[in-house]
Amino acid sequence: MLYSLQLQNIRSYKNGIFEFKPGVNIIVGPNASGKTNLLEAISLLYQGSAFKSSDENMIRHNEAWARIDAVIDGVDRVVKIQREPLKKVYVLDEVEKKRLTHITKLPIVLFEPEHMLLLSKEPERRRSYIDTVLKQTESTYADTLSKYKRVLSQRNRLLKQERSSQEDFFVWDMQLCELAGRIVEARQSYITDANKNLTKRYRSVSGGKETLQLKYESKIDKANYANSLALTLQDQFELDKMRGFTGAGPHRDDVQILLNEKDARTNASRGETRSIVLALKITELEMVSEALDSQPLLLLDDVFSELDGKRRQTLAKTLQEYQTFITTTDADVVMDHFTDSNIIPITN
Repeated sequence: MLYSLQLQNIRSYKNGIFEFKPGVNIIVGPNASGKTNLLEAISLLYQGSAFKSSDENMIRHNEAWARIDAVIDGVDRVVKIQREPLKKVYVLDEVEKKRLTHITKLPIVLFEPEHMLLLSKEPERRRSYIDTVLKQTESTYADTLSKYKRVLSQRNRLLKQERSSQEDFFVWDMQLCELAGRIVEARQSYITDANKNLTKRYRSVSGGKETLQLKYESKIDKANYANSLALTLQDQFELDKMRGFTGAGPHRDDVQILLNEKDARTNASRGETRSIVLALKITELEMVSEALDSQPLLLLDDVFSELDGKRRQTLAKTLQEYQTFITTTDADVVMDHFTDSNIIPITN
């Protein structure tokens, strides 16, 4: 539970002080007033990074430093950022830390306008969405994904070297495939768990009898991903060498979204897309809560007004159990669904 927050030199805030309630907190103000900046500060405080801005860009323009002070469940938590040289430290109950670990990170679930594009053509959006959930629910996933990206980057650099031969790739390919297997296993496990209640959640949003399922999509045999990828990398070596990048692996996979067993990525209407995304976010909220045995903060950045009456009612019902922060330009749109909410005007 986040009780209070002080922002010093955080983006648009010179010195902003806020107090919050356990239930729904409505952050209201005109566009470009700093509403999203407040949510990004909470993300930095809880997860160690903002969801849009880099550490340096979290510092107010022309300032040398920034600081966030908060009281969370009665415990002080501080983030301090220095511009030159760029440095970030955390102070957790008076103990200084260089970074947040899986243990010291606190759970949040974010719902922002970008998530309305989950069904767009770019597979990266869907991969990133699942990876974000797994970073919170699986203690080793973030480290595994980070190592995979480093090995992949090294392999791609080696592919661009004219004199490199297939023998030079053996060690890198072994590492890449082992990490890839762990990533895909975790992603498929997430999809299996999500599918247990996804149809139920979608029907609660849509009011219909549709079915909604996720399916992991890859050109690599998912049953034995690591070994299959190793064979593919060998077979495609000359092609990878010619184009200068690795064309197979978890970084190229996708997630198929099936509405009534049809590919929703190409067939879903605008209304169906909103219902799918909302069902996915509610499922994420429940899965993070269950995996961590802790209720996450729910951050809704300017999306409540994009939902129609029924979808707002469904979301409002879900929010009753969580401390929630909703940004909006029109408080009345949100207040109609909550009898007791905390209104926080932003005037920056």
